[in-house]
This record gives sequence, structure tokens and C-alpha cells, in this order.
Amino acid sequence: MDREKAVDNMIVISMNSCYLAHFCCIINLIVNMMIYYHNCCQPLFGKLCFHWEYNFYHQRWIHYTNGLMGAPNLTQYIFVLWKMLKFMFSLVIEREIFYKKIVMLVFRFYSLWDTGYAKIHIPIIASVSEHQPTTWFSFLFDLHVLVPTFPAGLWHCIRDINDERVFVVLYALSAVYFAGVMVRLMLTLTPVVCILSGIAFSRLFELYLREEEGSSSDTKKGSNTNTGAWLSGGGAALAASGDSDGDDSSGKNGRSLYDKAGKPKRGRHDGQSTTPPGSPSSRHGSSGDSSAVATFHDTSGGGGLGLNIRSIVIVALLMLLMMFAVHCTWVTSNAYSSPSIVLASYAQDGTRQILDDFREAYHWLSQNTDVDARVMSWWDYGYQIAGMANRTTLVDNNTWNNSHIALVGKAMSSNESAAYTIMTALDVDYVLVIFGGVIGYSGDDINKFLWMVRIAEGEHPKDIRESDYFTDRGEFRVDSEGTPTLLNSLMYKLSYYRFGELKLDYRNPAGFDRTRNAVIGNKNFELTYLDEAYTTEHWLVRIYRVKKPHEFNRPRIPVAERKIKRSKPFVSKKTSKRRKGMLRNRPVVVKGRKVSISTSS
Repeated sequence: MDREKAVDNMIVISMNSCYLAHFCCIINLIVNMMIYYHNCCQPLFGKLCFHWEYNFYHQRWIHYTNGLMGAPNLTQYIFVLWKMLKFMFSLVIEREIFYKKIVMLVFRFYSLWDTGYAKIHIPIIASVSEHQPTTWFSFLFDLHVLVPTFPAGLWHCIRDINDERVFVVLYALSAVYFAGVMVRLMLTLTPVVCILSGIAFSRLFELYLREEEGSSSDTKKGSNTNTGAWLSGGGAALAASGDSDGDDSSGKNGRSLYDKAGKPKRGRHDGQSTTPPGSPSSRHGSSGDSSAVATFHDTSGGGGLGLNIRSIVIVALLMLLMMFAVHCTWVTSNAYSSPSIVLASYAQDGTRQILDDFREAYHWLSQNTDVDARVMSWWDYGYQIAGMANRTTLVDNNTWNNSHIALVGKAMSSNESAAYTIMTALDVDYVLVIFGGVIGYSGDDINKFLWMVRIAEGEHPKDIRESDYFTDRGEFRVDSEGTPTLLNSLMYKLSYYRFGELKLDYRNPAGFDRTRNAVIGNKNFELTYLDEAYTTEHWLVRIYRVKKPHEFNRPRIPVAERKIKRSKPFVSKKTSKRRKGMLRNRPVVVKGRKVSISTSS
């Protein structure tokens, strides 16, 4: 039994080591596949390189385990290795899954080192708000007073470096870099910031609280030293004379040294002072008083910092920590506790208003649409629609399928007729858009529209170009100066449908967008292939039903344009014998006779 347990433990150890070795192989495979896909190399060459690298690591690991475990346990390892080989070759066979999931994951990590790579080559990664660089406001908002104290704690660890603090220093430096690249990696920075800031505050409290004890001990030590020097000098004669006079005379002489507080008498022997040189009276002379003596005792010592300065610094540090606790409580309750589907705003009188348009729209979808209905929206709302409305979505927050997201972006960026072709091919029943022009919500789809264009351009560069949506001055405008491609796109029409009839304020004209602070450029238009199904209370969520091919009204074609356009000129096949208006072999009917066929032409 003990031998079997030992074998089992050895198998577990070899499996864990095997996972590590094969992980290195997988990393090499990922790098090779990236190079081969992007340089259009032959897959066979990539497989050969992969097998060469895999055999290299495999031979090294066999050599290591053969010397470590011996031949009996090596057979168990070979069995586990065969299982891992089958798994890895299945990944190679399923190259689509491998490319979409593993390679896309590598690109996400690669964007940490080359910050501009994802924006140019893979805009789907750069379009995520959590992947944007962190601003200084975010650092101050999340860390507050820890921002200036964090470098102090880091410097203390670097100054007194040891084996334990090397890990903290490396962790801090790497976390600062990664948190500056992506805002979502702020979570990796906060633990080490709290640790190093705690070290900085601890050193400050240790310094200013230990100063008072050190100064009092130094004062006592200094007074004892000065008293000894005084006794070894002229004070020795006074001490000797005091002893010769007896106990009463010594007590009398001791009491007669001072007439009043702070006014010492002169010594009786050679004009020397009768007070110890370390005492306050000898320093301040006859002009000193009791307040001067007290001030001397407060300011004397080794540190040079008085009690008042130390108290002020300690109180200031305590106030900073109290403010930090209050700030953390406020940020947690106001910024990180509100759900993303329920928005809150504050009126001018301070009252809180709840905007529940998201749940209102999702409830309408769940109650008024078929169970198997398909909803097309941008991927940001895929999980919400699937979870709260229980309806099928084309794309969601699992952004592995870049081509499918690009197809939805192409539909949103195209005109209505081209988008209808895509929606019909995808069997779309409803289209959902987010519009914040009424309430001033900046996270709507119009502000995300350029990312849809960029993602669609990456997969369909011949149909979608980002430059078509900018003006000649390079501006993205929704007013009358906007480009025709933008003003006729599906996203623009679905967002601003009937918005030109709405006047929100007496100071602004109808169709004024509060988010973009502009009057829309395309007001009077009608939808041909879609119908407005539902709009929430604050116009935040708008849902449209896609018409079926047999029910929508086709646009009216003018009479002058109702001609079939031919690619080739029309050539009549009639000869001269086939005159216009004559029918050959037409039947001739005569009353009382059978029908005969006329042979006249």
C-alpha cells in the first residue's frame, strides 16, 4: 500500500511537471501560429516547427525524469504524456477555436506591452472601456492620499532592501506600469499601494512619537553630565565647606543659593557660580524667569523638534487617515455600488432621480416578443438582454468572435437597405439601440459608433471606411455639417427617429442633442424596413421591429425612373414578314362551319 501511494504521489508530481512543460510548448505554438497566420505561411511549415520545438522540450524532460524517477515511474509519465499529446493535437486540429480563443487571448496580453498595437490591428480590444489607459483623475479618485505616500514607502523598502522586500519592490513597479496601461488593472495595484503606504505612515508615526521619549532621556543624561563637571570644578570646594559646617549649615547653605525662583546668587569662592552649569538658571542668568526655564526644557534635546511640532504632525496624519476613510466610504457607496442598468441623477434641489429605462425595455422584450426572437444590438448589452429579457442576441460581452461583431458593426454603419440585407441573412427580429440625447447620457451608441466603424472596417475594408464618417476637417459631427454617410447610416436613423419633432427646452430648437450639444442634421426621414416597436420613458432605450420581406412598403419610384435598365442594347428578332399587329395561324370562326386555321400572313 505504501508503495502504491508513493507511485500515485509520483504520478501527481509528474503530471504537474508535465503541465508546466506542455505550457511552454503551448506558448511556443501560440507564437508560431500568430506568425504563420499574419505572414501567410504554409500551415505545414508551422506544424513542422511545432513538432521540432515540442520534441526538443520533450527530450529534455525525458532526460530529467529518467534520472529523477527511474524506469518504473517513467512508464506512468509516458501514459500521462500521451494523454496530453492527444489534447494538444486536438487543439491543432480545431484551428478555428484555437485561433479565436487562444490567439485572441495572446493579443490581449500583447497589447499590454505595445499599447498602440490593438488600436490599429484589433480595435475590438481597444474598444473596451476597461482597456483604456488610466488617467491621473482615476488614480486620485481611487487611491486618494495613498498616491503621495506610496513612493515614500517604496523608497524605504529600496533603501533597506533585503530578500523579502525585493518581491514587494518588483510587485510595486510592475503593478504601476500595468495599471497605467489598462484601467482594469488598477485592481492589481491597490494591494501593494496599501502595503507601502502603511509602511510610510508607520515610519512617520514611529519617528514623531519616539522623539519625545528620546529628548527627555537625553535631557536627563545631559544634566547629570553637567552636574558631574560642576562638582569636579569649583563646586567641589563649596561641597567641602558645606560638609565642614555640619548638617544644619549644609542645609542652610543649600537653601540660601536662591533668593527667588530664577535669581541665583553668586558663588562665594573666586566668583564662581554656585549653581550647576547644566541647570536653567546658569544658562539664562538673572534675567531668566520660570517661563524661560519651562521653554528651555521643552526645546532642549537631541531631535530639535518641540512638542508642539510633533503634536501638529501627528494630528495632521490622523486627519489625513480619517479623510481617507470617509473618501473610501463615499466612493464605495456612490461610484462602485450602483448597478449599471439603473442610473441615478440629482436634480437642482438635491433630490435623487432613478432612471430605470434599461429594466423597462428588457421587461417589454420579455413580455411582448416571441421566445425565439433574435435581438441585434451592440455587444455591450448582450449579457443584459440574455439575462433579463431571456432573448437570443447576436453578439454579447464574450468578444471572442470578432468577425460576427464586425458584421453587426457593418449593419449599424451601413444605410438602411444594405443593413436590411444583413439583418435578413442573420434572421434578426428586433434591433435595440441606446440613445442618450434626451437626458444627456454620454454612454450611448452614437458615442460608440466610431468603434463600430473601426471594427467593421477591419473585416470589411471594401465596404466600410472610417474616413467616410469624418468631415473634411476631420471632425465627427451629427449636425448639418456631418457627412452623408453618417447621416444616412442605420445607427443614426434608429437613434434620431422622430427626435427632430421633439423640443426639450424653450431655449433650444427642436432636435437638440444634449449629449453632443448640437442640432441634428437629418430630421425629416422615415424608416422603410423597420418599425418603431417601443421607446422607454426617457428615450434611453429604443427598440425597432424588422419587417419581413412580404410586409414592408417599398419606396415609391418616380414614373421617369420606372424603366428596366439593360446592360445590352435591345435588338428585335422580328423580320419584315412578321408585321406588327398580325398573328400567324390565327383561327377563323364562320357561323355554321368548323373552325379553320388561316394560312394567310
